[in-house]
Amino acid sequence: MIGQPFIRVENLVKTFLDGETEIAVLTGLTMTITEGEIVAIVGLSGAGKSTYLHLLGGLDTPTSGRILFGDRDVTAMSERDMVAFRNQEIGFVFQFHHLLPEFTALENVALGALIAGGSKAKAFERARELLVYVGLESRLTHRPGKLSGGERQRVALARALVNEPRLVLADEPTGNLDRKTSESVHDLIWELRERLGQTFVIVTHNAGLAERADRAVHLVDGRVDDNPLVFGGQI
Repeated sequence: MIGQPFIRVENLVKTFLDGETEIAVLTGLTMTITEGEIVAIVGLSGAGKSTYLHLLGGLDTPTSGRILFGDRDVTAMSERDMVAFRNQEIGFVFQFHHLLPEFTALENVALGALIAGGSKAKAFERARELLVYVGLESRLTHRPGKLSGGERQRVALARALVNEPRLVLADEPTGNLDRKTSESVHDLIWELRERLGQTFVIVTHNAGLAERADRAVHLVDGRVDDNPLVFGGQI
């Protein structure tokens, strides 16, 4: 299932200004991500994990360095091109699902395809297929408030996949769930990878998920550390 390298991150630097003080979050991060790989990004709070994910997903721009998808330098794209690229190539799953409370599960998933310019019929057909696949056939017309935490994250996964992105980015996708529900969502991520071939980059503090991943990348002070440490189930 794992293919050829298709994302290269080269000397990524990200700094922020706090008043007149410059704070370095990423300090020269370099790595390659292979198509079909599940990569866990681990490290202590403040190590730059979420910032890295935001840069990979085009939600923010680096201070310097490059991110290449194949031969496309996404860090050099215009804002308009980046929006189109993000919508077509990248799916997002967050710790808090960010589903729209007034919409049903089906509508929440279909919305991404509609925004991308797909026909209404095809958007809802694709949304239904994904929700059935993630085990929510009986919850299509339920709004988020009527779904359990695990069900909401399954809807969020389906939404991330509706445009068939090559890359899915997940920021603590089970950090808000109990152990049993977390494990069921982890199982689903692996099933989706096997069935659909997506690449997953997952920020996590969950040692079990990191150990199960094809690779765990440990960040320390905004760089990749080759010697990750695991402490009592948390990373």
